[in-house]
Amino acid sequence: MLRFLKKVGKTRVERARQAFLNGDLEMHRRLHSPEEIGKEPWHKTEQGKYIGQAVYGASDGIVTTFAAISGVAGANLSPTVALIVGLANLFADGLSMAIGDYLSEKSEKDYIKAERERELWEVEHLPEAEKLEVREIYKRKGLSGEKLEALVDAITSNKELWIETMLHEELGLFEDDTSPLKSALVTFFSFIIAGFMPLVTYVFASTWSFIANHQFMLSCVITAATLFFVGALRQVVTGVKWYKGGLEMLFVGGTSAAVAYFIGWLLRTVFGIVV
Repeated sequence: MLRFLKKVGKTRVERARQAFLNGDLEMHRRLHSPEEIGKEPWHKTEQGKYIGQAVYGASDGIVTTFAAISGVAGANLSPTVALIVGLANLFADGLSMAIGDYLSEKSEKDYIKAERERELWEVEHLPEAEKLEVREIYKRKGLSGEKLEALVDAITSNKELWIETMLHEELGLFEDDTSPLKSALVTFFSFIIAGFMPLVTYVFASTWSFIANHQFMLSCVITAATLFFVGALRQVVTGVKWYKGGLEMLFVGGTSAAVAYFIGWLLRTVFGIVV
């Protein structure tokens, strides 16, 4: 597990973050040397762009599916019902989450594009007013006098830099080159793959009598292990200690499943609802 997590974050920034967490000042200095900084690509790698979507898609997938079959188990319904509910819930929620991710990403990109076009128009038609805005932005940050004027002149001498500055500093908008479609696909498949784990014992119950007789118990074991693994992977995104992330995810997933199980038990035992 540790070896795998160390291999995932290979960029200078990731190594610097790890050095910070370890209190390794010497490593920090080496990573901030001109040679190391010069080698750093100033963009996300293709593999690293979608780590967040993959981790959180997997987290939601496994918690959602396991909660669904836990509710069925709590109601003491047949394993066939658990499988049907689990699979239906898995694909429906996975598709819904992927579509939501796509629309969210696309809407944000469309909004940034519209704001960029507006800022370009203002720079071309109202340059003095826009230059005054740049001056005011950095004046509020504490710059003044010759340093302020030199910075303003440098920024406004390059139209692309000027527009980027207005997007970042005035509007708080930051562009990236992620694809909404790729993001949605990563979310969907990570959701499906991780979310399928609680259903493994139900799918393969007919292959071995032991599995058939202990489907839910074995599903709990497999789900717990997967929850911990996915939670540990959150270290890549959040920087939290891998074992802490694993335990947190295990707690969240376990709590969700326990609530679902209790609701199923309550409906059957207390209210007498039988399917």
